[in-house]
Amino acid sequence: MKTAFLAAILTAAFTVPASASTWQIDPAHSEADFSVRHMAISNVHGRFGNINGSLVLDDKDITKSSIKATIDVSTLDSGVAQRDGHLKSPDFLDVAKYPQMTFVSKSLSSNNGQLQLNGDLTMHGVTKNVTLALDGPSKELVDSDGKTRRAFSATTRIHRQDFGLVWSGNLKSGEAVVADDVNIELDIELVKQ
Repeated sequence: MKTAFLAAILTAAFTVPASASTWQIDPAHSEADFSVRHMAISNVHGRFGNINGSLVLDDKDITKSSIKATIDVSTLDSGVAQRDGHLKSPDFLDVAKYPQMTFVSKSLSSNNGQLQLNGDLTMHGVTKNVTLALDGPSKELVDSDGKTRRAFSATTRIHRQDFGLVWSGNLKSGEAVVADDVNIELDIELVKQ
């Protein structure tokens, strides 16, 4: 009886509603970009690739949709190898110890027509709740291989010290070399399963 009860719970937990479809993130056509102030005078930009995960999309009620994603932190690229090495070091992301960051959605809502995706971001061993403003999902398109694709974009801002990224390298003027707030832009392409 316990086995049947457990099987029923697991089936309910992993069943996709009839109005929903499952989509896989296409890492070759997805990226996470970031920008952060440098020395309080300019912005430094970078990106992460190798994003993987899945989306359960409910077209009848998009607020019932959910997403889980992982990013390979070692793919960080700011265009300057020396800076990338420092960002991957224990001073910042500590890629050897924390090779991935993850996002697991908790809720999706619409606020004056703007979709807001709320979820847990885990980075540098710390999990914090973040909210992303979504643009999309796009309409479905079929590629030359017959695969159905959609895409969406998202933006958010995080406070890096909330995730234990505390190195600042203060200047003599008292300004931090690296600002605390980091702007994030996601472009995610999905393939229907």
